[in-house]
Amino acid sequence: MKIDNTLPLEYQTEENSNRIFGFWLFLGAEIVLFSTLFAVYLTLWTRSGNGPTAQEIFQIKPVLLETFLLLTSSFTCGLAIHSMRLSLKKPALIFFAITLLLGLGFLGIEIYEFVTYVHEGATLQTSAFLSSLFVLLGTHGAHVTLGLLWGSGLMIQIKREGFTRDTANKSFIFSLYWHFLDVVWIFIFSFVYLKGLM
Repeated sequence: MKIDNTLPLEYQTEENSNRIFGFWLFLGAEIVLFSTLFAVYLTLWTRSGNGPTAQEIFQIKPVLLETFLLLTSSFTCGLAIHSMRLSLKKPALIFFAITLLLGLGFLGIEIYEFVTYVHEGATLQTSAFLSSLFVLLGTHGAHVTLGLLWGSGLMIQIKREGFTRDTANKSFIFSLYWHFLDVVWIFIFSFVYLKGLM
């Protein structure tokens, strides 16, 4: 196995570089998935039938709080990777923990939002608009849930093994995934919530 010590730890072996490249390809497929969901939503968002419209159910405060939590989590995830590159295990674990707690807060608000919609009569079956909304937001929420589980497992491994080429590679790939979820949320915030509130 050829090792290049001039590169950051997560890139030092050819296998690690290939994993990162492969994950970028995976994110390309995820972009296609979310692009399709956005296209469906933007086609159906005015088709509310007898159900509530976006303006009637969207509330700006929870959405702003969700946005703040998720964007802050992206920042703390970046600090975790920076700490990893400085071989600072404890700060990296703290920043990863904060990232996951912020993600959990985001998920809690999203679940509360869904429950509120259902209590207001806005369900998956109510209209085409709501079906596309629930599928788009639910898919993003499922990805965040997966990220929380993945990040928790990663933290356990880092706590046990410290930063090796393997754990550094996994941490960096996790950070790519988490930042991707934040980018998707910016599009959701802009083209779903802000558009719906106007």
